[in-house]
Amino acid sequence: QVQLAESGGGSVQAGGSLRLSCAASGYTVSVNFLGWFRQAPGKEREGVATIYTGGGVTYYVDSVKGRFTISQDNAKNTVYLQMNSLKPEDTCMYYCAAAYMTSGGRWYDAYRYRHWGQGTQVTVSS
Repeated sequence: QVQLAESGGGSVQAGGSLRLSCAASGYTVSVNFLGWFRQAPGKEREGVATIYTGGGVTYYVDSVKGRFTISQDNAKNTVYLQMNSLKPEDTCMYYCAAAYMTSGGRWYDAYRYRHWGQGTQVTVSS
């Protein structure tokens, strides 16, 4: 089992920045992708970014490219999401997720991620 603990959410004005952290513990060798998803009330969970822990390859949803950066600290089993130039539409609950994925399939399919954190709220005001 893998446990994920997010931190770093909060409230910020449009144009501001936040950094989310996700500390992974437990049987972390059983996963090779750590990602961030977000969900607004009444909407489906959306993949934001993910990173291949074995080599650092990253993937992003188009709406955050150039503004968000996912990174990892393998020594700390922690993944980060640096969010810059935040917009009101980025307001969501953000979830950290972990998966073991081989080639093929879509990185942003939530069903492929077996382990989930509790979520951290990000609110961006205009």
